Amino acid sequence: MEKLIDNLKELGLNTYESKVYIALLKKHPATGYEISKIANMPQSRTYDTLKSLEQKKIIITTNTKPAEYAPIKPKELTKLYRRKMQSTIEYLENHLPDIKENYTEPVLTVSGTQNIKQKVLEVIRSAKQEIYLEIWSKDFPQIEEELLKAYDRNVEIRIVGYDNLKTNFGLVYEHPFSKNIENSLDGRMIILCVDSQEAVIGKFYSQKADSTNILWTQNADVVFLVKELIVHDMYLLDIQENLLDEMKYTYGKGFKRLHDKILGANNLYSIHSFTK
Repeated sequence: MEKLIDNLKELGLNTYESKVYIALLKKHPATGYEISKIANMPQSRTYDTLKSLEQKKIIITTNTKPAEYAPIKPKELTKLYRRKMQSTIEYLENHLPDIKENYTEPVLTVSGTQNIKQKVLEVIRSAKQEIYLEIWSKDFPQIEEELLKAYDRNVEIRIVGYDNLKTNFGLVYEHPFSKNIENSLDGRMIILCVDSQEAVIGKFYSQKADSTNILWTQNADVVFLVKELIVHDMYLLDIQENLLDEMKYTYGKGFKRLHDKILGANNLYSIHSFTK
């Protein structure tokens, strides 16, 4: 009995309505007095509940005196609520997106090495079309198997690899200044964008593993910026690979003149200060 009541409440009936409906299934037609006895409810509460069920078209009232009540058949009840549920679901599907237009997706922090690994793997598993990634060779083995699975399901994979990253799948650009960058950052960046819908960006500290954290988001504006960062790195690496001599001639050893032009000769921002 309790399980029946609980399931009727899931449909939207309250406890008293559920008890009265079940009582009427046991005996109908029945007077309010009879129903209160079967349902073990006070008469005043029973009559209030009967009125509520009548308004919901779950019971039918006779014109006799005293009035008698009969329930709609259980199949009619479930059919009634199935239609209501379907109508509600369709409405929500059609109108919830309108609300989301005014909703800003948050940028969330994920902390701890294991939690970060799980989040990165989760994002990769969600990929359907493309993965853009920047990662160090030291960290790559932790996600390589999941990346390969994505590649096998025809997800395009493009990687900026640091510190001599090697893999047999996807398009890989090797960044030539990984040691300089890791020393400047005191850590190794991971930058990930999947399907232009989800992004991860953060740093694994070299000396402070407990301080490691990343940012994860589905915020469209932030995801766009993360993807643009990776794409621009790839553009520059491709140009550098094919026009290295011309770039050295124009910008000098380690592209120092380019660094000084953009950041200033006295700038302390050393990530792009290359000595190679």
